Amino acid sequence: MNKNGKVYLVGAGPGDPGLFTLKGKALLERAEVVIYDYLANPDLLKFCPENCEFIYVGKKGGAHTLPQEEINKLLVKKAMEGKCVVRLKGGDPFLFGRGGEEIEELVKEGIPFEVVSGITSGIAVPAYAGIPVTHRDYTSTLALITGHEAEDKEESKINFKALSKLGTLVFFMGVKNLPYIVENLLKEGKSSDTPCAVIQWGTTPKQKTAQGTLATILEDVKKKGITAPAIIVVGEVVKLRAKFNWFETKPLFGKRILITRTREQASKLRIALEESGAEVCEVPTIEVRPLISDKTLEVMQNLGRYDWIVFTSENGVRYFFETLFKQNLDLRALSKLKIAVIGPATFEAINKFYLKADLVPEKNYTQEGLAEAFKKLDLHGKKVLLVRAKVARELLPESLKAQGAEVNILPIYETLCPEASTAKLKEAFSEKIDAVTFTSSSTVENFFALLKKAGLTLPESLVLASIGPITSETIKKFGYEPTLEAKEYTIPGLVSALIDFFGRG
Repeated sequence: MNKNGKVYLVGAGPGDPGLFTLKGKALLERAEVVIYDYLANPDLLKFCPENCEFIYVGKKGGAHTLPQEEINKLLVKKAMEGKCVVRLKGGDPFLFGRGGEEIEELVKEGIPFEVVSGITSGIAVPAYAGIPVTHRDYTSTLALITGHEAEDKEESKINFKALSKLGTLVFFMGVKNLPYIVENLLKEGKSSDTPCAVIQWGTTPKQKTAQGTLATILEDVKKKGITAPAIIVVGEVVKLRAKFNWFETKPLFGKRILITRTREQASKLRIALEESGAEVCEVPTIEVRPLISDKTLEVMQNLGRYDWIVFTSENGVRYFFETLFKQNLDLRALSKLKIAVIGPATFEAINKFYLKADLVPEKNYTQEGLAEAFKKLDLHGKKVLLVRAKVARELLPESLKAQGAEVNILPIYETLCPEASTAKLKEAFSEKIDAVTFTSSSTVENFFALLKKAGLTLPESLVLASIGPITSETIKKFGYEPTLEAKEYTIPGLVSALIDFFGRG
């Protein structure tokens, strides 16, 4: 056996990837093999190296991809190949996760291992439903119980008589056995008025909660359509949900929103939407590639001849400075230039290089707005370097020339439509989408090109959310009216428009 092989049992947490541990993330970043479960959020796999091997061994509704014995053998096999193996398990490895059985096999074969605890759904899921599992005014006792015992057991080992005397009861994997659980708690003296909640897909945007009492919960669950995976909470603390329900009351909770930005730029919009409670699907409709030519390199070596440099996008800033630094130049090359940017996002992008913009439009963050801002200045005889995409509108350079400026356009990147996004779009539309966001004309054009390739049509109820008037005009060219348009042409403005729109509904 290769002595370098090792297995890490890592708790994936309850579902929200933000609740994953830092140590777990560090291990995924260097994993060679990841063996993961149904309840481990697939977004966590984005932390892994490109050459990482992924093996899905999930168990859903009694259907097992691999029996537990085969999973144990698989862990041993991959470790014996000398691999760094991460066994990614939903929740915590040792809380009804069968982690102990897997370790027994590793110990038997002499495989080194470590355990990284995860946040258990037994505490996190009730918290996301506004239910603290303990509270000094209600109870100081808590029991975590499996609602799904081993099928080969002839008799239940759950002591319902003892449980009926405790404060808060949290059952895992118990939806199928909910009638049995309720029956036995009532039989052993638990009051039929005891508050009860069943929470499906807790800590995720799909979270759904049925609330009632032991007398009503079976009917409440049926009405809500709740199925596995779910957590059952029994106890007086459930009453606090009326005051503490913070997650399900977020303004975009329950909305599934598709974003079309580049993969690199999607995070800012995704974070803002998820913080507002939305479930986010990413389908990048743009792939950005840098453009470097002899002309580009010549411009970089002669920046001192210009009076102004103008950036119209974050991508322009990114690729300009990447190219600048590769030419063994630094920020001193811009020491004589004044800087103009099209809006707040571009302003933030140059700030990362410890630079300040000399000119930013006050409100209208478009070429029109920037052109208007320049009209307040004397540009006669000034040399302007306009850094932009290969294909772009000509309004700004034409306006600057009309003011007497000498304009040199530097195409620093180009945008393409990613082929792989056709399949992603089909997958995204396999479930209901409430809204699609568009942050530029390119995202609109490429989205409709992908839509055609995928053979899809837009549902009438779909909300088309535009970041600004130019993007809205492009949507109209495809025969659709934008449902909403941001008042401020920024990512925060777009998110605010979505919140306002769905808030009215």
